[in-house]
Amino acid sequence: MKINEDLTKPVMLDAGAMEWVPSPAAGVDRRMLYREGAEVARATSIVRYAAGSAFPPHVHSGGEEILVLSGTFQDEHGDYPAGSYFRNPPGTAHSPAAAEGCEIFVRLWQFRQGDGAQIVRQPGEGDPLPPRQGVAASRQLFDDGAERVVIESWAAGAAVTVPNRRGLEFLVLSGSMTVEGQATLSAQGWGRLPAGQDLTATAGAEGAKIWIKDAPLQHPDVLTMPV
Repeated sequence: MKINEDLTKPVMLDAGAMEWVPSPAAGVDRRMLYREGAEVARATSIVRYAAGSAFPPHVHSGGEEILVLSGTFQDEHGDYPAGSYFRNPPGTAHSPAAAEGCEIFVRLWQFRQGDGAQIVRQPGEGDPLPPRQGVAASRQLFDDGAERVVIESWAAGAAVTVPNRRGLEFLVLSGSMTVEGQATLSAQGWGRLPAGQDLTATAGAEGAKIWIKDAPLQHPDVLTMPV
């Protein structure tokens, strides 16, 4: 299966309006944003767990990056309420579930060779950053030199430019923004821009909260998926 697999083209999706697609696990549905592969895939998705649902125990051979959007995501290591962010590097394992239901943003098989950084940020955690023009607050979740992940709160009506030297991926967490000449994205709106195409956007009347990853859209040494 291939979905938005051409990384040389910009993509903007109003993902909050997309249909849910059932996964192999009962009560777990997906909105597929990017995908290369079958059930084992290099993928970016929004995943919904119904109350009481669970996914079978599994090892993340290609790594997993998660942001909890609503509800509480759980595994044997703890509870992760909305706003939690974590990276499970290659070789880690868990048994995910959601007793009361949740929605998460998840990226699979996008780690690079030798990336073993395991990070857990509970809601509100992270390093404060000097905000760029038009941004009320900025918080860094992760930066290892090869990629940087931040959450920014954009002021109502603010025009914001995010420079893009190596690639940008972003998700609207709340509020809305209009990307110059392209689309208006509300909550769960997702976009991806190849290197050299800055993100130039205007926040909606209620402002916007944005998750942003500054990194190559695919690392040159990205882990190889099994055939």
